[in-house]
Amino acid sequence: MPTEEELFESVDALLEEEPQLPPPAERARLREAAGITQARLAVALRTSTQTVKNWENGRSEPKPPRLDAYQRLLNGWAAKHATPPTPPTPAPQPKAPAAPETPATAPPTPPATPAPAPRRPATPPRRPTATKPPAPTADPRYPHGPLAVLDGDATAYGTGGIMWDCPATTVPQLVEWTLKESGLGAPKLNRHGKDSDPLVVLTAAAAVKLGLPERLEGREQRRTLRLPEDHPAVQDIRRANWRLTQRGFGPWPRIYREAQGRERQCVQLAILPWDALDDRSWPGVSAMTPPEIARVLGVYAQRVITPRGSTAVSGLELMTALRPPTRAVREEATGNWAPGHNPGSLGTQPVDPAPPEATTEHPVVVESGWTGGFLDEEAYQWIRPVDLLTDQECLLPHAIGLDLNTAFLAAAARLVVGLSAPEHHHQPAFHPKTPGSWYVDLSHIETDPRLPSPFTPTGQRPTGPAWYQTHTVAYAQELGHDVHPIEAYLRRETGAYLDPWHDRLKNAYVDTLADLGVTRDLNDADFLTAMEHHKRTDPGLAAVLAAIKATVKGGVGKLRERPQGRHYQAGERWPALERPTWRPDIRAAVISKARVNMHRKLANTARFTGLFPLAVLSDCVVYPSPGPTPLDFLPYATSGKPQPGAFRLGPTPGLAKLEGVQEMAWAVDLMEHGLNPARHIKGGDAVLDEGE
Repeated sequence: MPTEEELFESVDALLEEEPQLPPPAERARLREAAGITQARLAVALRTSTQTVKNWENGRSEPKPPRLDAYQRLLNGWAAKHATPPTPPTPAPQPKAPAAPETPATAPPTPPATPAPAPRRPATPPRRPTATKPPAPTADPRYPHGPLAVLDGDATAYGTGGIMWDCPATTVPQLVEWTLKESGLGAPKLNRHGKDSDPLVVLTAAAAVKLGLPERLEGREQRRTLRLPEDHPAVQDIRRANWRLTQRGFGPWPRIYREAQGRERQCVQLAILPWDALDDRSWPGVSAMTPPEIARVLGVYAQRVITPRGSTAVSGLELMTALRPPTRAVREEATGNWAPGHNPGSLGTQPVDPAPPEATTEHPVVVESGWTGGFLDEEAYQWIRPVDLLTDQECLLPHAIGLDLNTAFLAAAARLVVGLSAPEHHHQPAFHPKTPGSWYVDLSHIETDPRLPSPFTPTGQRPTGPAWYQTHTVAYAQELGHDVHPIEAYLRRETGAYLDPWHDRLKNAYVDTLADLGVTRDLNDADFLTAMEHHKRTDPGLAAVLAAIKATVKGGVGKLRERPQGRHYQAGERWPALERPTWRPDIRAAVISKARVNMHRKLANTARFTGLFPLAVLSDCVVYPSPGPTPLDFLPYATSGKPQPGAFRLGPTPGLAKLEGVQEMAWAVDLMEHGLNPARHIKGGDAVLDEGE
């Protein structure tokens, strides 16, 4: 006789077996007999209509927890419709979707065998208390949103909690499934633009299942690593008549075929174990569950753009998506429609910069032998000389760091930039609304030594003529000084190219902060409290906020992307130069305006309070303070409202938030050692982002 332990083991083995489903054809018959459409069943089981079709034609099988729910439903239908009706009952039109937990039928008969525990329960996306899930796309071509995260068990997780079974075992199969069955994608952001290609994010297990290495290894920088051309996955792609872009098969491969008419055939992949989601831009996201990753990326896709690569790449591509280079134009001679220039865009052809706007290795500099100097429009890195500190300042107890929200984004608002090629002018009259690069002497202008000079990133007074962007020269004029440029490179065609980019990212930033409880209606004290806790409200949305900020700085930096690779030689063209968005003059305009904005706030704050900064690092400034919060030194009118023109607290771009608080003695000690307290005020090394 078997022992009780052996019997229990046998029973446990049965319990661990997956439920047995009827054949695919019988599944379809039972559903039709119950008068339920595939679309309605998909809603009830929180999956896609295509997945239900796959179950009913035998292309794929459901997995827990849907497997158990699906079997329970089929058992219930089988008890009611054991004999196929003749003729088959036609399926009625879909009704209101049933609740996800209970199928919209009569109560089913429980299965004969108890349902086993799921192998890995699908964790539904957490719904934070202060946010809403991304609104589903209104475009019927993309019913399941912009992206999915594929795990190693063949489950694909989309936005809004939807899941699919993905039968692909190779990269070409994944591409075919994505384009034909997933229902993924996003509509264009501008009526003259293109739809966003679907994005599939691969976990480590999914990458290995598709024949990819779990890690990319090599001597190159991480961002330049690629699979070799002879890798089996790359060869599979080419054998299936798919192509890779010039970036090759790296962390963000784009796989495509030539478009058929208006239909694009392109899929973007992101490979998590290859550091596709940099932790500096997407803090903590790579360690999240697949449903949570889908939620985080889905919010970013809805508010910004479907990720195309790093946040810097996405920031640059967002510019083009919102200002497409071409639009349909009717030809007068034939009456046909053809691509034509879209006014306000940068066009389709790259434009070389003027020599002073270029980098030292650029061909226009190397080939011409240019020695006339370069624009030096960069963010501040300035420390006030210690001998300019007063005893009263040194006796104050605190040093407080203020950080300007997305300072580069604020500078991009209503920023007029050049759109055409530069033209050289000798002794031109300066006009503050003409974008360009001006060679002018500002060294004679006296400024308060307790403030950084507004004309140089070091904050030191200029020593002679130099190249400046329009906003820097215009600020000298605003301060009451005559300016007489010696020469200039100016552009005839101008426009506020970055306006839609600014507006979309500003809304994304403000809306995400509001979802984290930091709203515009808070008073200053409540704002500081909300900012102290907002990252803990929802780590996923906090990561979205970090990604939005990285998109701003990275996008501006990409306007002057430098050459990469160990084998580059000065004077050679590098790939970034072949795109119309390689525009160092536009980058200089953004940073110049941001630095001028910072100096204006510094000067106004000194005028209202008599306080001068200890140091500035990019968009962070450190002040001595009599108390431990910015409320103790920021200027307020007698009405209690912040003084206009000075630093103000708030959640919108250009306003300030608390960066950190330290003892004043700590700050003075750093300054005496030549170190910038703005870099360390947060309690560690603040990252200086110069827009590269």
